[in-house]
Amino acid sequence: MRKSSFTGDFSRDDFCDIGISQSGAFEYYVEHNAIAKDGKLEATTQRSTSGYFVVEPRLWIKRPRRVLPGKDAAATVAGEEATAERILLPIDGLVIESIVAKWMGPITKWDTYLHGIADAGYNMLHFVPIQKRGGSNSPYSIFDQLNFADDLFEKADLKSTPAERYEIVKREVAKFENTCGLMCLSDVVWNHTSYDSTWLWDHPEAGMFPFSLSLSLFHIIRLFPTPGYNMENSPHLIPAYELDTALLDFSANLAKHGLPTTITTVEQLDALMASVKDIVFKEIRLWEYYAVDVEASVLAFRQALADKVAFDPALYEGRRLAELAFKQQAETLVADALLFGEPESFGIRYVKSLDLSVAIAFVFNLEGVTGYEEVEGEKIESLCTMYQTLLDELNLPFYKEYDEIVKAITDNIRNRVEYQRLADHGPKFAKIDVEHPLVESYFTRLPVNTATKKHPKERLALVNNGWIWNANPLQDFAGSDSTAYLRRDVIVWGDCVKLRYGKGPEDSPWLWSHMRQYTEQVATLFQGIRIDNCHSTPLHVAEHLLDAARHIRPDLYVVAELFTGSEDMDVTFMSRLGINSLIREAMQAWDPRELSRLVHRHGGKPVGSMDVACMAERTVYGREGKEEHTLVVPLLSGSTPHALFMDCTHDNETPTQKRTPEDTLPNAALVAFSGCAIGSVKGYDEVYPELLDIVKESRRYEVHDKSLDYGIGKVKRILQRLHTEMTLDKYIEAHIHHENDCLGLASSFFVTCDSIMIDETVDHSQYIIVHRQHPETHQGYLLIAHTAFPGTESQRGEVSPVKLRGTDVELIFAAHLVVKSRENLSDKATLRGLPSRLESLAAPTIRNLSDGQGPYTEIVVPPLFPSGSVMLLRTWVENSSEDIHDLVSNCHADVFKNLNLVEMNIVLYRCEGEERDVSANGVYNIPGYGVLPYCGLEGFMSVLKPIMQNNDLGHAFCAHLREGYWALDYVVHRLYRHTRHYPALTLLRDWLQTRFDAVKQLPNFLVPKYFALIIRTVYIAARKHAISLMSPLIVHGDHFTHSLGLCSVQMYGEVRSASLHPVNHGPSMAAGLPHFAQAHMRCWGRDVFISLRGLFLTTGNFDAARRHIISFASSLKHGLIPNLLDSVRYPRYNSRDSVWWFLQAVQEYCRMAPEGLALLDEKVARRFPIDDTFVDVNDDRAFGYTSSVAEIVQEILQRHARGIHFREHNAGFQLDSQMSDNGFTIDIDVDWQSGLILGGSTSNCGTWMDKMGESQKAGTKGVPATPRDGAPVEISGLLKSTLRWVVELAEERKYAWNGVEIEANGATKFVTFKEWNDLIQKSFEKYYYVPLDPKDDAANKIEPSLVARRGIYKDTYGSSGGRMDYQLRPNFAVAMVVAPELFDPKRAFDSLQLARKVIAGPLGMRTLDPADPAYRPNYDNSNDSEDRAVAKGWNYHQGPEWVWCTGYFLRAYLAFDIKVHRGERNVKDLREILFTIHRALQPHKAELDKNAWAGLPELTNQDGAPCWDACPTQAWSAGTLLDLLDDMVDLYNKHRVDHAGGK
Repeated sequence: MRKSSFTGDFSRDDFCDIGISQSGAFEYYVEHNAIAKDGKLEATTQRSTSGYFVVEPRLWIKRPRRVLPGKDAAATVAGEEATAERILLPIDGLVIESIVAKWMGPITKWDTYLHGIADAGYNMLHFVPIQKRGGSNSPYSIFDQLNFADDLFEKADLKSTPAERYEIVKREVAKFENTCGLMCLSDVVWNHTSYDSTWLWDHPEAGMFPFSLSLSLFHIIRLFPTPGYNMENSPHLIPAYELDTALLDFSANLAKHGLPTTITTVEQLDALMASVKDIVFKEIRLWEYYAVDVEASVLAFRQALADKVAFDPALYEGRRLAELAFKQQAETLVADALLFGEPESFGIRYVKSLDLSVAIAFVFNLEGVTGYEEVEGEKIESLCTMYQTLLDELNLPFYKEYDEIVKAITDNIRNRVEYQRLADHGPKFAKIDVEHPLVESYFTRLPVNTATKKHPKERLALVNNGWIWNANPLQDFAGSDSTAYLRRDVIVWGDCVKLRYGKGPEDSPWLWSHMRQYTEQVATLFQGIRIDNCHSTPLHVAEHLLDAARHIRPDLYVVAELFTGSEDMDVTFMSRLGINSLIREAMQAWDPRELSRLVHRHGGKPVGSMDVACMAERTVYGREGKEEHTLVVPLLSGSTPHALFMDCTHDNETPTQKRTPEDTLPNAALVAFSGCAIGSVKGYDEVYPELLDIVKESRRYEVHDKSLDYGIGKVKRILQRLHTEMTLDKYIEAHIHHENDCLGLASSFFVTCDSIMIDETVDHSQYIIVHRQHPETHQGYLLIAHTAFPGTESQRGEVSPVKLRGTDVELIFAAHLVVKSRENLSDKATLRGLPSRLESLAAPTIRNLSDGQGPYTEIVVPPLFPSGSVMLLRTWVENSSEDIHDLVSNCHADVFKNLNLVEMNIVLYRCEGEERDVSANGVYNIPGYGVLPYCGLEGFMSVLKPIMQNNDLGHAFCAHLREGYWALDYVVHRLYRHTRHYPALTLLRDWLQTRFDAVKQLPNFLVPKYFALIIRTVYIAARKHAISLMSPLIVHGDHFTHSLGLCSVQMYGEVRSASLHPVNHGPSMAAGLPHFAQAHMRCWGRDVFISLRGLFLTTGNFDAARRHIISFASSLKHGLIPNLLDSVRYPRYNSRDSVWWFLQAVQEYCRMAPEGLALLDEKVARRFPIDDTFVDVNDDRAFGYTSSVAEIVQEILQRHARGIHFREHNAGFQLDSQMSDNGFTIDIDVDWQSGLILGGSTSNCGTWMDKMGESQKAGTKGVPATPRDGAPVEISGLLKSTLRWVVELAEERKYAWNGVEIEANGATKFVTFKEWNDLIQKSFEKYYYVPLDPKDDAANKIEPSLVARRGIYKDTYGSSGGRMDYQLRPNFAVAMVVAPELFDPKRAFDSLQLARKVIAGPLGMRTLDPADPAYRPNYDNSNDSEDRAVAKGWNYHQGPEWVWCTGYFLRAYLAFDIKVHRGERNVKDLREILFTIHRALQPHKAELDKNAWAGLPELTNQDGAPCWDACPTQAWSAGTLLDLLDDMVDLYNKHRVDHAGGK
């Protein structure tokens, strides 16, 4: 086991570095602190779900000579160069032939065979088991796992010891590799052993046996203390054993029963099955294993009554069982009283019984008996009668279960007999006798001899192995939870005893040791193993034995016979065991369409694939103190199971039997053109006429001096060696075409229908075309195969010309298999193929043509191209160069070196409104898909990212890219337009132009791949450059931090209609996109200054922050800054909170920016005259005087101190069509009793919760949904923060004023900032806190009748709504962040905990307590109903979950958790709160990755559901989370928290 620790630095992406230096199966998981239900970390560790990966073995072969002219094959592996003599072979390059050793003679005489096999292009031999066989002579029924079969050796060696035989085999296998270049693999058989293996005599416990029929349950429990199926017993098989024995006895005595011993008709079979029911089932009384023994149970009940057995009278007290239906009474009795119903006890007759004490209590209640004093005489009889009636009723479902079992048994017996004796495709056994009984025996009965007589005879019956249709491979079908052997579900192998390993080596030490030695011996001899019957092998057994094998040979190739019926289950086996390949077979295809599906399945990646080329990223990686350039390949999904795709296996019928002998050639050719390991069976190439019986066949393969002259040998040699060459040369992409399909569904359909064009009006059902290509050089090979399925034979068939777009072609060969006759030439001693030969065919017509889409090559199949023909052609793209991939996948940083963040906004972003503001062009529109979110690279990445991740080449965008170069031109032409104003974009524009020009020279089917590669390459470079211009927080942050930081680029760009000055154009911040992109709706005072700290200050864009501060400062009027800036042309002053967010931003700038305090001295030209008169921008009074920023700060404080009262300029419908007339009046005053600022009215909404009613129908037009008049809690906090700041500045002589003048009682009074600050400090908790205990209300400003929830901070104070003061909303967290000194820490943290439970959503904070009657969580602005609460989106802030609030909530949570627990924790424990915060941010990380707009939304509906009326990306949503990350990094740096992470 290897362990690697994470750094635990939450501020950046973390990784663990585990070097893998060997092949095999690897499990990985993460250990971390356990997480309690409340989200806190516990001291104990917790283990994550395991993942698995498999590293393929390193297989070295002799360097092959090319079968076709060209460069020598070459391949390398990390740190190991291929030598002149040997080369590393990926497993996709394996070409394996299965051989049956007993048909080849002594192993020392195989030279001629092996040279022929090697000449045919095979590089690995598969041996079926060569161990000593059992009595059936099947190689898979092994007699002795540690000895080799006699017929492997010459006569002189037959008397050699097992060790000597091993050395002979070892020597010869080494020679196969050294002289013939043939690696070897062999089967391992772990599930069973031969029925006559003599070691079973000494170790019958290794098999599975039913226990003694005579043992009582007491004996079973005493002898076998561990419950269930275990090492010592399997009593649940007793019924199956009895049935098997009875069936065999019945079969042997058919004549005695007057039944025929030969079955030739269905009527005879019917009569036989009727007798099975009448004789066999009656004799063995299987129902006794299911039912309760009524007679014995009633006697026991009667005796219990006589003995007055104690019972619990309270058991059914108060229940009226007599009122239940009779069936319900029986069901209740079963549920309460049934004993011994476990599967392990199934092998005992009448094992089911009832707990008598419960039964007595039950029957007494039923009969109204209270005690034994009422039980005598006739009452005893009536109680026993009632009990018997109940038993009969409760037995009904048990008998039903028995009936179902009997039906399954009889159906399975009948089906098996019908197959064996009547079916056309069956063996058609004749007489029923000892050799061929009516049914195969499910049990091997060991002989009684000196070795076995020491065992009880009952233990000598061992269950045989077999297989079951659609079985669960993870369930042991001989286990106690299965009735497969009783039901006769198992297709049994009568010569094989099923092995029982138990749960581990301690359960069967001898068996585990024996099979380990066997496995190790095989691994010592062979480079690979084939797991026979893997789906029936217990996973833990296979894991153990494979570990042993890999210990002997780390680079072990593992292939498995695995048929689970589920790809997911296949993956489970492959992952756990490290299986490299699963055996799949082309001969399983029943028609050309299915064959083409199989070829596609194993053919390789579609041509033009993007998932690797476009998703891998080159990076510098630090390891062991060194920096290495490496390629990062994201694991987007698990691999599909890798195949060993065989044209035919030794288990299945040949083409002659299943199709036609002529199909031997196209079937093999199509397999050879697959993209995985391939294989065949000895005899296939020679066109053997039939499947050879691996059990009974004893003849030998024919020996040929020139083996390639037989059958399809010469073509097979070219195709198989070419298969290995294409693997070594990395021809990993393929296109498979058949009929009207381009297989691969969406992904490969479009690729192939452009790279290979076929006239779809013609039936191509017998033709399958495969095109293998190199993904970078685009050289390839094209195979055209005319299959020969029965009934479809033709001299050419209908096939249209094949068109290869932008591709040149040359013929390699065209050939046809001619089978002279179907005569089987095998004799008594030798196996031979059908008389056949290969004939060359005329070359196709190849023409170079052109159409509107450019040049193409047309291939016309010659007039004579019969069924059973194949054609091989070489292809290449003339205009493709090997370095085009490098050309388009490398973008040097110099391309961006002169670009600033505003220019990066153009490169990466700009939505429709922004782009059209500066040009007549908008975002790109993809036919069949729609418009992109942005014009820049992020817009294209939004559609390309899922295409690349899923390799979705059938996407509408891929089709669009193949159809023309519009998207390529759009990208470049857009930059041409922008370079007029931003010439620094020229380098990037030219880089893209050069790459796109190169791509335009390629065939159109490659355009999607290279367009995606170019866009992704430049996108990554652009992101890196933009990030490099930011602060260390962003530069050194993780992917999430980078993406949040880039939101600042996204929101900051130049829009001519929305600048920060009415004349001088420049960039400005958008509140959100796309709804707030341009004109007067772009730049909102409140949004800007809530976002400014996060988007500008934490990212280091201090210039942008300063420019916004100066612009809004210049617009100050009435002591307020505008809600809508409108380029300072017609700003609107209808928000009470914006100015306080402005002052907070000024404070943050002074604190965070270099020389930040210098801002206070900066002069600002004032947009409006000092008397607040509105003047046009062209008026001489506009910008007619200046103030310093410090003077503007003082003006704001002074104007509020004296009170602000005005009516908006241009008030009325023309200014706001929704507002009532009273809403245009703005009133703001200070309550000098508390120091709080109060304002607003029920006619306007001056805070961020600013939804004005719009529905005439619902009666909300002009009615604010959330007026929040009075003193909103966040304004009070922002006011306090500003006062604290100016007090500090004044004390340091950095601020010229120390107070304000107010009007009090008709006189002017001076109030110092400290007095005002202290007044708020004193009053805040009193005015805002709602005590948990009503007894504390007297000390606070509380109206108990209005309180809905306690332990919270009010949302407002002094509102006209009264009840609205007491609503739980997320605004109090703002005050906690900006003015934490106002809060009692314990109360504050408790209120945050409450809010976390009640109003915290996945992404945003619920804007209202769900318990509030006004709570409506789903915003739909198009709702035009009469429902006042939601009409026209009136509930905008009445429950929908706003994301920006999460930032402030988590900042407050972080601060007060530390403040409250500072005395309880050491510094090391601070990691827990950081962990809690990061867990809360997981949904935001996921959203940023999946959001097409690459941002965080304005809000969501209930529980994070998307809100389609909201902006998909909003400035303050990202900004406040950047604030949070800044706090966390600051905390980390301040305290140097020891983040002990997972490992």
